[in-house]
Amino acid sequence: MQSLWMIAASFLFACMGVCVKLAAQTHSAVEITFYRSFISLLLMFGLVRLRGVRLATPHWRWQISRGLVGFAALFAYFYAITLLPLATAVTLNYTSAIFLALYLALAGWQVRRGMLGALALGLAGVILLLKPTFQAEQLVGGLVGLASGVMAGMAYFSVRELGARGESEIRTVFYFSLVASVCAAVWLVFGEIHPVDADSGLLLFGVAGFATLAQLAMTRAYSRGKTLLSAALAYSTVIFSSLAGMLFWGEVLPASAWAAIGLIVLSGIAATHFSRASPVEQD
Repeated sequence: MQSLWMIAASFLFACMGVCVKLAAQTHSAVEITFYRSFISLLLMFGLVRLRGVRLATPHWRWQISRGLVGFAALFAYFYAITLLPLATAVTLNYTSAIFLALYLALAGWQVRRGMLGALALGLAGVILLLKPTFQAEQLVGGLVGLASGVMAGMAYFSVRELGARGESEIRTVFYFSLVASVCAAVWLVFGEIHPVDADSGLLLFGVAGFATLAQLAMTRAYSRGKTLLSAALAYSTVIFSSLAGMLFWGEVLPASAWAAIGLIVLSGIAATHFSRASPVEQD
């Protein structure tokens, strides 16, 4: 089944998260964002040349706005990873599916009762995960992680709009990498830049490399597999991230956190189901 490519993508995304958390010991979140974006830009430029894709676009305003929001979402996600258990940061970022559904509703899409139920379920999960009993530093990280989900959902909405206008996926990814690289570089001009040695360089390359491979596997899953099944399997990233957190940092989430993660996962799957424009596929 082609949808099973999403499991490979989820594992690779979890590996990216591990590299981010390890690289954060020597580099700031914005530095990691820059290296991830710039290495991806080089890889995408090579793909653009290989495929003969023209970079000129009539939708440059959408491309820039998608790039700006995508950069903010990526930075917030990486920053949240440095502050929270890996599985918690991943789950909060994956609220993007819930917020994408909300944006579609605000854009005039018909809202079904099931969609309202999915959004309520996701909100309950977020409140439970960000309950006031969190330590102060975890609450800040939780809010940053939730912000990454809000902005990622906005970025995905822009991607859908670009696709509806006939924009090439390769060109969209290229411009996202370009805008994110420029934003991070400008930020670093006024910030501290840490030297890159062999160990940290390997981790930074791992962030970009795992992310690129994961994107390719995810694209294959969505393009050739069943959309709803692929979306559901995407949440296996939470499982892989949890296992990695326990293995590398001894992170153990309480039962309430797992209950909250379960609510958010169910909400995301339901939101994906109800926000699809085409009839539901039969597995």
